[in-house]
Amino acid sequence: MDTKVESTGTPVDKSPLYVRIRDVLAESIASGRLPRGAILLEGPVANVFLSTRTPVRQAFVLLEETGLIRRFEGRGFLVGQGRNAPKRIALTPRMLGFAEEVPGLRKAPGWEAIYDGLEREIVHLSVFGRYRLNEVELARAHGVGRQVARDALLRLEALGIVEKDERMRWMLVPLDEKRMHDLCDIRVALEPLALIQAAPLIPSAERRDMIRRLEQALAVYPDLSVEAMDGLETDLHITCLGHCPNRELLIALRRARFMLNVSKHIIGVSHRMPADEPFIAEHLAVFRALDVEDSDRAAKALRHHIAVSLPKVIARVSDLREAHRPDMPAYATPLAR
Repeated sequence: MDTKVESTGTPVDKSPLYVRIRDVLAESIASGRLPRGAILLEGPVANVFLSTRTPVRQAFVLLEETGLIRRFEGRGFLVGQGRNAPKRIALTPRMLGFAEEVPGLRKAPGWEAIYDGLEREIVHLSVFGRYRLNEVELARAHGVGRQVARDALLRLEALGIVEKDERMRWMLVPLDEKRMHDLCDIRVALEPLALIQAAPLIPSAERRDMIRRLEQALAVYPDLSVEAMDGLETDLHITCLGHCPNRELLIALRRARFMLNVSKHIIGVSHRMPADEPFIAEHLAVFRALDVEDSDRAAKALRHHIAVSLPKVIARVSDLREAHRPDMPAYATPLAR
């Protein structure tokens, strides 16, 4: 566990959030506060930790690997192994070892409840051209207030998925081949630089965990969930690069990471898992170089990985455009090309 000590003398855990969530859940399972057979869902756990669902999803992958939780026919995961009947529980902070009134503990922002589904809708729609988005209709379609809808759109705007026109109306940015090339150019230029700066700051235990997950994934592919694949992408492109001390560099990369979202919402959702694994061996090449402290070789391997991933994403988007018609939501109006 990576910690530092603040000037007050209080240790502060600096481990990635998904690792902390895993550790808390593992301890709660071991202590019996989370009983065998209890159903764990991403949303309630995210609410307790005030996080999005992504780090919870990653924590679930790690817990499943160690056998502390398992899949079943329903939604979510069951605590423990064996034939325990599923138990629906109302998850509370106390079950996870927190006081009921934790300072700063609050309900997760409302936009998180609709964000994952909305992002998938918007990404799929972006393949088919430019659209105007109506904030009021979006709120009505998702059964939320207008402020919640606006907050979700602001998150999408930060990723470059939507933008506002000169009249301050929400517009969906189309995902065409030129834009994919432009985003790839940014990633090829900046991600290797961020990795070189991050390399000495990535905890060795964290790096070893990521290598272990990649090796296990490579051994069982294509028997992997979309969540597991997304977790592997997050390990390298977000968690590892997140150790880069140049925050301005990471901000510049934020919009380019939209390309990760494209694959996440197409592979295993609109498309079957590719016959040949799409990136696991390439990620391993990066981590092998990091493991021997050869950051230049790691950066070269990362640059190669990003470059060769572009035609794969372009092909998936083209296939989606050819084989599917968009489900037109009530809040979207197509515009002339």
